[in-house]
Amino acid sequence: MKPHPRDILAGAQAGAFALPVCDHYSGVEARMRKSLQLQAELTSEFGTCVFDATLDCEDGAPVGGEAEHAALVTELVLGAPAGARVAARVHPVDHPHFQADVATIAGRAGHRLCHLMVPKVESPEDVRCAVAALDAAGATSLPLHVLIESPAAVHRAFDIAAHPRVASLSFGLMDFVSAHGGAIPASAMTLAGQFSHPHVLRAKLEMAAACHAHGKVPSHNVVTEFKDLAALQDAARRASRELGYMRMWSIHPDQIRPILQSFAPSEAEIETAARLLEAAAAADWAPVSFEGRLHDRASYRYYWQVIQRAHQTGHALPATVRGWLLA
Repeated sequence: MKPHPRDILAGAQAGAFALPVCDHYSGVEARMRKSLQLQAELTSEFGTCVFDATLDCEDGAPVGGEAEHAALVTELVLGAPAGARVAARVHPVDHPHFQADVATIAGRAGHRLCHLMVPKVESPEDVRCAVAALDAAGATSLPLHVLIESPAAVHRAFDIAAHPRVASLSFGLMDFVSAHGGAIPASAMTLAGQFSHPHVLRAKLEMAAACHAHGKVPSHNVVTEFKDLAALQDAARRASRELGYMRMWSIHPDQIRPILQSFAPSEAEIETAARLLEAAAAADWAPVSFEGRLHDRASYRYYWQVIQRAHQTGHALPATVRGWLLA
């Protein structure tokens, strides 16, 4: 039997392609139900789950109704279709309702969650606190995603990303800007400003670098101008192509498809990747000459990642490489 590319191309950051490129957030009951319905519809359309549906307790729960909201999220997770990718965002670890959130949601529905998102993580100690709460709830293998939202958290991003239970770091733009006490202007939260202000750009790059250093997935912040889909698509493209992000938040259903399109490789890239990998496999992964250039396992890794990203964004693939992904 021919060896599988994932066994040959060691160091190809396989974990970075285990997540859909879009993470869609909703916290109001009607919108949470709609997000689960939409996920099922797009999974049927694309043949793979193209976004995570994250049900929000931090911003979604009304003050005084946190316990009831956590119970609602739990019921929605338990009632999601088989194969759905559903996550929950709980309150920060220092919030009075954090422990109860985790005990309710992870304790009752941890086996159905794809991950738990913890906001406002400041240090590795916060990660250890979240892991302890998950373990106490019986969710001992549930991955953690964390939000990096302050200058101190950016400073510690490499240590946070190093924790084995952390699968992804997300950048929290608006909290990051407001954490500077007015030193960064509000314009840095806009579509244009967040890609040009030096402090914001540095923070985004640092967080992405921390993720890539430890094989974790960097997730780009939400774009609040949700009606300007062309601008959103440009922001997603820049996050992916310029800053090294592999995933992005959505807060409106209309944002999902533009994010998928921006994070997907082009048809030409997919075709090149498939043809090169087929040639490499035929040569038992020895170096080959392809379109006038010499390729070896270093470039094979890159093109294997192109194929994985194409699959994650719902692109049709040639039979050979599709068979590898399904093996």
